[in-house]
Amino acid sequence: MRALLLLLCLLAGPGAARAQDFPTRPPRLLAGFAAGGTLDIVARLMAEGMSPLLGQRVVVENRPGANGLIAAEAIARGPADGHALLVCPMGTMTISPQLPGAVLPLDPSKELVPVANMIAAQHAMVVAGKSPWRSVEEVVAAARARPGSVSYATAGAGSGQQLSGAWLARLTGTEMTPIPYRGMAPAMPDIIAGRTGFAITNIGDVAGQVASGELRLLAVASAGGSPLYPDAPLLGDIVPGMEVSGWIGLCGPHGLPAAVVARWTEAVRRALEDPIIRSRLSEGGMTPRFEDAAGLARSMEADRAKWGRVIREAHIRAE
Repeated sequence: MRALLLLLCLLAGPGAARAQDFPTRPPRLLAGFAAGGTLDIVARLMAEGMSPLLGQRVVVENRPGANGLIAAEAIARGPADGHALLVCPMGTMTISPQLPGAVLPLDPSKELVPVANMIAAQHAMVVAGKSPWRSVEEVVAAARARPGSVSYATAGAGSGQQLSGAWLARLTGTEMTPIPYRGMAPAMPDIIAGRTGFAITNIGDVAGQVASGELRLLAVASAGGSPLYPDAPLLGDIVPGMEVSGWIGLCGPHGLPAAVVARWTEAVRRALEDPIIRSRLSEGGMTPRFEDAAGLARSMEADRAKWGRVIREAHIRAE
């Protein structure tokens, strides 16, 4: 019996020790979009907040492209030891896998697992500050007058921005042209200059430019509005059925040890309780929202159903 117990300890010991001692080196958060956008900002603020809690400096690495799928593939194919996680937005996890015509390196809904949610991302519709359009109604009227002439920025095929623009066109009976970018940060110069007509995107992507006057906020797209813009009209009141919101969480490869998931989850929870981190997120138009792995899984399931319906009804395909 003593020999058997010793053998069991030897077999279980290394894995248990690895989980208990995690992290043994600086962990990485892979961000699948260009630096400067909402997802990148969230990643860096959370890395700053979690580093002292994990006892190692959390490093953010940007790998933009394919609506976050390049970074997602790197995580899915990497070791399941928890030292590298994906900063996973709603679009990458719930929209891309359902988009007809998309050639995907992986199915993130099947090859990645939720770890924790960090942010509820409110959305807004914006145009250039110097744009002649001063309301959603004027944008729609321009699209009706010249089909295809009104364009909107997206973060690529399968992004929430792509579906939001296509859904707006569908609900208003207009034809609008999507312009893909490698993230919303690279799209900003074109929107500000008026080369791209509008965007429906995370408020965190545009709050600074709205404050400076470079962009004009036409409507808040998320139900319930935004505390940053309490007087802004709701897009759903102007175009019934239009409601856009999202989230940004952490996801990892299958096989993560439960103790490692628990360590990350606790670090996210405690970082979001830090008043400085909360304030900096809120100032950027982002609402802290902690969910454990089970809660994030439920959010994913709800959004897959919602956006799957939008894709089918609007006949949306990959760009």
